[in-house]
Amino acid sequence: MVTVLGIDPGSRLMGWGIVSDRSGVLHLDGCGVIHGAQGADKDFSTRLARIYGELIEVIRHYRPTEAAIEQVFTAKNAATALKLGQARGVAVAACAAHGLGVNDYPPSLVKKTLTGTGSAAKEQVAFMIRRLLNVRDDQWNPRWTLDTSDALGIAICHLTMRRYAALQASR
Repeated sequence: MVTVLGIDPGSRLMGWGIVSDRSGVLHLDGCGVIHGAQGADKDFSTRLARIYGELIEVIRHYRPTEAAIEQVFTAKNAATALKLGQARGVAVAACAAHGLGVNDYPPSLVKKTLTGTGSAAKEQVAFMIRRLLNVRDDQWNPRWTLDTSDALGIAICHLTMRRYAALQASR
C-alpha cells in the first residue's frame, strides 16, 4: 500500500489531501486546509510557522509514505510569487524532516492527468476527484475547498505517475 500526501501550497490557505492506493483502488484517507493567517497571526513568519506545525501534525497522524506538491506557477506579482515559494519551501521542509520524498508536478500535468486537458477549471478537477475517489456529492464536505481538491488531485496525479513508471519499467 502506498499513501501519498498531496499539497497545494499557499501562504494563506494550504490544501492537503491523503490518498492511498490499496491493490489498485484509490481511497480518500483525509483532507483539509491549513489556514496560514488566523486572528492576530498576520505576520508572515508566524504564518509560515503555523503552516509548518500543522503540516507536521498531518504527517504524524496519517503517516504517508510519499509526498507530492504542486510546482509554483509564474505569478504576475513578484511579491506574491516569493511568498508562495516560501510557503512551498516550508511544506517541502516539513515533509523532508519526516523522511518523505517529495515529488513536484506542474498544475497543467495534474489537470491533464485528472481531466484529459491541462487547462481544466478547478471545479472540473474537483468533479473528477469525487468520481475517482468514489465520493458521492452528498458525502463531499462543503468545508473542503478547491485548495483541498487540488491537493487531492496532486496526490492522485502522483499515484498515476507511479503506475505509469512501473508499467514502463516492466516492459
